[in-house]
Formats: sequence, C-alpha cells, structure tokens
Amino acid sequence: MTEREYNDCVKLFADNVYRFILKNLRHEEDARDVVQSAFEKLWRNRQEVEGDRMKSYLFTIAYNQMIDHIRKNKRVSLKDEFRDTDRGVQTQQPMARRVLDEALAQLNETQRSLVMLKDYEGYSYVEIGQITGLNESQVKVYLHRARLQLREYIVKMENVL
Repeated sequence: MTEREYNDCVKLFADNVYRFILKNLRHEEDARDVVQSAFEKLWRNRQEVEGDRMKSYLFTIAYNQMIDHIRKNKRVSLKDEFRDTDRGVQTQQPMARRVLDEALAQLNETQRSLVMLKDYEGYSYVEIGQITGLNESQVKVYLHRARLQLREYIVKMENVL
C-alpha cells in the first residue's frame, strides 16, 4: 500500500470504523483510541497490505484492537462514578432507538460485532468471517442467534411500553 492509498483509506473508512467501534464500546474516548491504534498499525504494516484489501485489513485490525480493549477493561473493571443523568444532562432518545440500544447491549461482544458488521456496515458473510476470524457458517449461525435474541428482547411487553 502506498502513502496515497493509506491516506485514501483514512478518508474513506475512518468514519465507518469509528461508528462500528463506538457502537460496540459505547464510549467515545475508548472508540477513538481503538480506531487510532488501528490506523497506526495499518500504517506500520502498509508495505504488507495490498490496496484492494485495505478495508478488510483495517476492520480486522480495529476489531481485534476492540476485543483486546474489552478484555483489558473487564480485568480492570472500573465503574463510572458520574452518569449523564447524575450530572443533570437529559438525553432524549426516541423510544425505539433506546430499546434497540438496550437490546444490542444484551448481546455478547461477538454477537454485537456481527450484527453491527452485517446490518449496520453491510458486509457480506465472507468479509465478516475474514474480519472476525470465523468461518462463513459460524458467522451465519452466530448472527442468526443474535437476531433471535434481539427479537426476544424487543418484543417483550415491558420494553415496548
């Protein structure tokens, strides 16, 4: 990959990678850190990456960085002392959006990532398999189970009201 291709990659995919990581981590600063480290790693390994594979390579790096970050934070297990509502900041989300975000939060990290890659980013099963290291059959099965779990959560009466 040339320097020009790297710069094009940053312009084309930075927002998509950030959105994907942010949706999974739900913390802006952490998402920025993960995305920055992914682009840094892409820069260091640019000589090994072919221009037509830069998108999947970038998402693979970002996905792995995100998993490492989640595992590290599970060990540390810090609690946020202040929430937005504690500070008096009220966020107004539409009801459907809130329920969907809560449903996504119920999924494990793999399932949430698969849903985000397929339904939000539009990747094919093969591309998702390359990013996550799963085979195509596993991607389909895990994604199906995640969607069933999402549906169960969303249609519960207490979540609809």
